[in-house]
Amino acid sequence: MKVKVLNRDPKDYLKTRAGDLPKLPRNVDPALHPFAAQREYTAALNAVKLERVFAKPFVGSLDGHRDGVFSMVTHSKRLPVVISGACDGEIKVWNVTSKECSCSVQAHTGFVRGMGINQAGDLLLSVGDDQIVRMWNVDKMLQNQTVDPTTTISSKTLLTGIDYQWGSKSDTFVTCGSSVGIWNINRNEPLRNFTWGVDTITSVVFNKVETYMLASTAQDRNIVLYDCRENNPLRKVILSQKTNQIAFNPMEAFNFTAACDDNNLYSFDMRKLSSPLNVHMGHAMAVLCVGYSPTGREFVSGSYDKTIRIFETNKGRSKEIYHTKRMQRVFCTHYSADSKFIMTGSDETNIRLWKSLAWETLRGGKRRTEGNIPSQGLFRTLPRELDMLLRRTPNGCVCKPALSFPRSTDNSYSFTRHHIFPILITLSSIAS
Repeated sequence: MKVKVLNRDPKDYLKTRAGDLPKLPRNVDPALHPFAAQREYTAALNAVKLERVFAKPFVGSLDGHRDGVFSMVTHSKRLPVVISGACDGEIKVWNVTSKECSCSVQAHTGFVRGMGINQAGDLLLSVGDDQIVRMWNVDKMLQNQTVDPTTTISSKTLLTGIDYQWGSKSDTFVTCGSSVGIWNINRNEPLRNFTWGVDTITSVVFNKVETYMLASTAQDRNIVLYDCRENNPLRKVILSQKTNQIAFNPMEAFNFTAACDDNNLYSFDMRKLSSPLNVHMGHAMAVLCVGYSPTGREFVSGSYDKTIRIFETNKGRSKEIYHTKRMQRVFCTHYSADSKFIMTGSDETNIRLWKSLAWETLRGGKRRTEGNIPSQGLFRTLPRELDMLLRRTPNGCVCKPALSFPRSTDNSYSFTRHHIFPILITLSSIAS
């Protein structure tokens, strides 16, 4: 004789605590759920819509400059500290948490063309239109003391940019102008100069992973790679229009992204410069600045069209567009060290603070709500077809210059159509 008995474990249907949600039995047999794919699609669509509903990217602004913010650098050790340089030669140290200025100093005559900070976070370098490199004690600036430059170096030529080599014991920095100069902080003359061409070099940046590698952009539309241990430049790539700024990927040392005057950004692999890895389109005017997230998965760009865009490294179109009514052309963009915030400096004297995830809340929610937030992103990325869901939701209000740019749904890219012909030049080819 067979006896069938229902056996249920109380743990499967009873609450552990009084505040828990009731547990419901569920049969996972796919034959009993013929509309699982449709429900998943609906859940993903609702998740994307909720992201747009709760999108409040703007956090606040830092007011105090009397002229446009031209350069910016984040502190390498202290998360809330940001240092900005304006077009009138003033440098300010900000505490992002309290939105207050810790220190203000008249550093240069004319523009503050660039700034760099060492890995220890105690030495700041600045360069301006007065052909002078000044070194500042950051610890005194943070204590709101009267600060004078610790060292002043006069250059024979105009300097347009500066960066500090990444490393705990590094005492090397680089400047650009008529040439790229490698300096030591204890000397008044450059250790060596690199030249390749006759036009002015507009920007220079060190690679934070391969710390001896650096790259520069020039007025003659070229991007040049250097090794500061060598006596000659390594490689050069020439684009159809001028490149304004370069940013290296902090997680993939051989990849970098260039912001160009043709409204696009180009991601290159320095091992193969004959063609870009990806072309990031969307801006309506020249792209002036670019900055990578510490995760290496996305970057932010600022443009002459008064907007900033967030791109994923492997996508050709931006996932977010940020702007405000008063914001003018954006000169500098930076991610915070935790990759949760973006700082931008623009022409109307303001530094703005944005969220990298527009829908993310700044206040700690309930445990039940926090558990639902990651599931929304999971729903949206499960099926490959749901990648098109973001195209169905608008990026929010976009200013008129950005709307005037013709948009295309085709992500394919052709050098012939866009008239971009990168030319790879090596020292060996010139010698031959």
